[in-house]
Amino acid sequence: MKPFTKLTGRVCVLDRPDVDTDQIIPKQFLKRIGRTGYGEFLFNDWRYDEDGSPRAGFELNRPEFAGAKVLLAGRNFGCGSSREHAAWALMDWGIQVVIAPSFGDIFRTNGGNNGMVVIALPDDEVKRMMESVDLDSGSEMSVDLERKVVIAPDGRELPFEIDETTRHNLLNGLDDIALTLSHEADITAFEARRAS
Repeated sequence: MKPFTKLTGRVCVLDRPDVDTDQIIPKQFLKRIGRTGYGEFLFNDWRYDEDGSPRAGFELNRPEFAGAKVLLAGRNFGCGSSREHAAWALMDWGIQVVIAPSFGDIFRTNGGNNGMVVIALPDDEVKRMMESVDLDSGSEMSVDLERKVVIAPDGRELPFEIDETTRHNLLNGLDDIALTLSHEADITAFEARRAS
């Protein structure tokens, strides 16, 4: 996992409530054994017509959202099944931060465990940020995990809360394996004692 400290990037808006993990990455694309390659199928049923043509009306197909690193979403984002693939698909497409009023608990955990910053802010603040995005030319915003501050497209600074263990792991690029390996000396000593 790469360390995450600060990010400034293009923002995209998906103002829909209750976006579940099956909408984020439909089940028919879960056959891969790696964590990559899911981005092309992100929101597949919403992004593409039956013939595979991009739907002009779908938010993430808008040219001003191309290359977005931050997703502003509606309440209860990532609800539904526990599929970790939802976080993988978002990250593979380029999303590094998701901001919404609320999240499915498992999605929040999966996101943090895979290097994605998942931020809950009050509904009115998320709506105000969405309204400040320039829908003609696009907008950028910043996220500072060290200071725990979001800098909205209109320049306002919004503090956010995040689980401190998740924050520590994100700042230091530690996934579960790296956390275990940080105790390698203790594990080796235990194994040496145990063998005898």
